[in-house]
Amino acid sequence: MTVAVIVQARKGSSRLPGKVLEQIGSKPALLWCLDRCRNIAGVDDVVCAVPGSRENDEVAELAADSGYFVTRGSEQDVLARYAKAAREIGAKTIIRVTSDCPLLDPQIAAKVLDLLISSRVDYACNNMPPGFPHGLDCEAFGADLLFAAEDQAKKPFEREHVTPWFRTHPAVNRVNLLGPAGGVEKMRWTLDLPEDLEFFRALIAEFGENAETASAAELVAFCLRRPDISRINEGGIDKQRLQGSSRADLQSAPSRLLDVA
Repeated sequence: MTVAVIVQARKGSSRLPGKVLEQIGSKPALLWCLDRCRNIAGVDDVVCAVPGSRENDEVAELAADSGYFVTRGSEQDVLARYAKAAREIGAKTIIRVTSDCPLLDPQIAAKVLDLLISSRVDYACNNMPPGFPHGLDCEAFGADLLFAAEDQAKKPFEREHVTPWFRTHPAVNRVNLLGPAGGVEKMRWTLDLPEDLEFFRALIAEFGENAETASAAELVAFCLRRPDISRINEGGIDKQRLQGSSRADLQSAPSRLLDVA
């Protein structure tokens, strides 16, 4: 069974243009994400799925020069881009990650993958409802489900955001990895605003060389000790994400991956 992490990445961004190429500490934001994905247990390949336009050549070249498999596809139809990437790499199981998650936690992503397999469901995630910091979101599903969505999903929103069809179709069985919540889910670790970039640079500067392997638990503990850094981008907290989230059919036992004691 070939397990591939497929990371969607592009240069364009209305709120923070070129965000995946922005330098955070020793390397660009995109490589923080890809390098962490490479450390997910059970993964065979990490793929960077980039739009085919010339504007995105720099993103594709950065990923390829860093040793990652790169596939090019539609900019707007990201669902089709994912399906193309899965076919090109020969994936049977996919973990979906977005490139605006520089601090994705490999252990949490591996737990989502394990949950997909052990629960024998179609789709697994860790944000139905969200209980982890925003920026640790990931999803796992089979290639057959991805190809079915490619064929059946018709709404522009479903095509652009890849998994809404997975999350709402009545025939799809879903399981969620419960996070600790308790306020942790309000932490903002996603890169979409200038303030987010300032936050990541401050956080990584404090961690120094340990930032490469810092776990989500260590990062949570730090943010609790240093609320001044968390305040840098707290104005961007996505309240709709917290209030309007749907629930998966099955909920795992609460994860202890963020225990900081």
